[in-house]
Amino acid sequence: MLNKYDPLPSLPLASNVKLKIEKLNPPQRVTLDSPAHLVMTDFAITPAASIEPGALVDSANEYMRRRGIRSLLVVDAHEVVIGIITATDILGEKAVQFAHDNGIRRSEIRVIDLMTSREQLDIIEYDSLMAMRVGHVVATVKQAGHQHLLVGQPGPAGERIRGMFSLTQVARQLGIDIQPNTFAKTFAEVEAGLSH
Repeated sequence: MLNKYDPLPSLPLASNVKLKIEKLNPPQRVTLDSPAHLVMTDFAITPAASIEPGALVDSANEYMRRRGIRSLLVVDAHEVVIGIITATDILGEKAVQFAHDNGIRRSEIRVIDLMTSREQLDIIEYDSLMAMRVGHVVATVKQAGHQHLLVGQPGPAGERIRGMFSLTQVARQLGIDIQPNTFAKTFAEVEAGLSH
């Protein structure tokens, strides 16, 4: 089977050649006028992180922590997206309030109890991204009032989630620090940038 492949040309490595390891290129800095696809998490390139609705929120939080992410798509037994849960949902007031209102310990809360259901999420079509800029994404997320915006793409078996925009990721690439308590202030800064 290997006989159809020719070896690549190579030379012995000379001892007098100084070799250094290539440095990692930093993530591309974007502006509001940059193409929108630069700030999208593309699930064709980066596998989507997901969790079942019945999982405990502490397990979801640990999973996010290990992967270095702040949100998970919530999928049912057939891998159909039914919502999204974020670290802010789990670690913020929402979890405390739910536990108090339902007379349970925080450790008993499940993902389905805190997630944002798919009916509350917005989706845009992947094909429309080529004409969009980062500023369009920011304006769309602001209008929707959510931290995330899903990107759909038709496929042979129906609509699929191709990717997602996260306000946190967009802000990181724009060079703006967003914490949950500075959400409104940061949007004011972004709006100021949009008007220039």
